[in-house]
Amino acid sequence: MRGGSPEVYTVGDGVALVAWGSELLEQGDWSTAAAVVAEAVESALADHARVEAHVAADDHQSLRVATWAGMRREGVMRGVEADLVVFARLRTDVPVHEPGGFRALLNSFLPRKRAISQMLLRDPDDRVLLCHLTYKQDWDLPGGVVEVGESPQLAVSREVLEELGLEIPAGRLLLTDWLPPWGGWDDALCLVFDGGVHEAALTDKIVREQREIRTAEFCTVEQARERCTDFTARRIEVALGTANDGGGPVYTESGR
Repeated sequence: MRGGSPEVYTVGDGVALVAWGSELLEQGDWSTAAAVVAEAVESALADHARVEAHVAADDHQSLRVATWAGMRREGVMRGVEADLVVFARLRTDVPVHEPGGFRALLNSFLPRKRAISQMLLRDPDDRVLLCHLTYKQDWDLPGGVVEVGESPQLAVSREVLEELGLEIPAGRLLLTDWLPPWGGWDDALCLVFDGGVHEAALTDKIVREQREIRTAEFCTVEQARERCTDFTARRIEVALGTANDGGGPVYTESGR
């Protein structure tokens, strides 16, 4: 970005790019710069349906300016030399001074955390149903990622139905386990719900989603320790204890 005042370029059909340089920030505080950029954006929207700004991910002042100029954060465009954060405002966006517009602005840049829902299914011998997944070597509880706008409790029942062909409503929450960043994954919250006690013959009713599930069987805690990652095994033990003693829900971090 360059220039002491915002510059607007047409970069596509109905799309403009607004850019500014460090000189703009040197003329006053960031709130003054944001007001100047906001004026440029509104002017550009008279002739364009969309106005974008591409800000270097490490340019914290310009990131703040783009945000408080009323532009919503849309994502990161990875680059060879530097990553760029993409901001945009549409002509049809609710004005920022209205409650809905301000909430949408905040929602675009506030942190979002991945949620995973799993189900604890037991047999009368206190064995736990585990799945051997196709995309990793270790075993895990049945479940999966919660979709945007989806209830975690409903999500786990959906996953169990899709992956195992079992229609089992999720019961009470047993455990919330925070998973730190690991192996290329961002951090996440794993919610384990009680799926109840079932006869061992439940496995005969399983219809596997073959792209994801190699096999599924009831396992002892000792087998879980052998087959699962250490943090998954810890999570299973805590959830099983909570289910059996009727307590909880419990909070852990990486199963501890």
